[in-house]
Amino acid sequence: MAKHAYLSASASERWLKCPPSAKLCAQEEDRGSPFAQQGTDAHELCQYLVEKALGRDAKDPTENLTWFDAEMMEAAEGYAAFVMDQVSEAKKLCEDPLVCVEQTLDFSKWVEHGFGTGDCVIVADDLLHIIDMKFGVGVLVSASGEDGTGNSQLKCYALGALDTFGDLYSIHRIRLTIYQPRRENVDTFELTREELLDWAENVLAPTAKLAYEGEGEFSAGDHCQFCKVKAYCRKRAEQNLEMARYEFAEAPTLDADEIAAILPQVDQLVRWAEDVKEYALTQALAGTRYPGFKLVEGRSNRKYSNEAEVARVVTEAGYDPYEKKLLGVTAMTKQLGKKLFDQLLSGLIEKPQGKPVLAPETDKRPEFNTAEKDFMED
Repeated sequence: MAKHAYLSASASERWLKCPPSAKLCAQEEDRGSPFAQQGTDAHELCQYLVEKALGRDAKDPTENLTWFDAEMMEAAEGYAAFVMDQVSEAKKLCEDPLVCVEQTLDFSKWVEHGFGTGDCVIVADDLLHIIDMKFGVGVLVSASGEDGTGNSQLKCYALGALDTFGDLYSIHRIRLTIYQPRRENVDTFELTREELLDWAENVLAPTAKLAYEGEGEFSAGDHCQFCKVKAYCRKRAEQNLEMARYEFAEAPTLDADEIAAILPQVDQLVRWAEDVKEYALTQALAGTRYPGFKLVEGRSNRKYSNEAEVARVVTEAGYDPYEKKLLGVTAMTKQLGKKLFDQLLSGLIEKPQGKPVLAPETDKRPEFNTAEKDFMED
């Protein structure tokens, strides 16, 4: 496999933190998923609507989209409207801003064979704006990145755009935007051209060199989520098993400080354990035998072999085989579309207080007041 497959901008958060993971992942076969195809369809639709809004010749792709539905159309329409708002803002800086849609961006000056595709790139005097559409709902994506210096994927794109268009416009500011409609997340981060280039020279380039050669230190963390070898990575296993070696005080029960030391690791530990179980099952189905384990048939529930025939028989017997149930909020929104849903039902929707959960003190949500805490404060 060619080395250029190692260092994609979309995976940069991982290989910047764990350089040798790039080479390991490049050796693994790509496994497509319905979520990936859904994202591809959404991007095709977004591209069409933006090109159309810009007055360019574009072909409607909807009849060829596997996952097209009202929710996707609404998300794409919102994205296109947002992009056009940003184009209008750019026109205040210069009369002829450059607007590139699904633009190939080459940042190989800093990353060997580094390139990617920018969903929307707006170039104007003073400002370069990178807009990235995220249709996924599982992970909330931040424009500022985990370290608060900017999302690494978007910074790679910005470098490619700066390298290509920087001589045509006098660019001083770099704006990065994540547009994630299904999470109601439109997040923007801004940095200077100097800050971007400093990061490129002192962080991106040297780390990419290590990653390209398969060198550097392995590191486990949240960035492991989309790693192809996460289930059998030794470093990740060592880090998660470290909790089992935690030296607790000689007492029959754990105190608050000891529980506080465990809490930050619990979610990662559970994810790791599930990844290992899923990988082991996949390998066992392929013929791998694990000492002390065997494949068995799991539990299953009874189901109808022919639902239409069941309905007919029960109806002829004088009974109603169907139950009527009001669609949930998400399903109703999908059926009506968000605009009509809001128009018809905005006064009939309430959001109950969420169930309390423990979160780090760095979490942006306000602290939950229990009745006991309120009483103590009073």
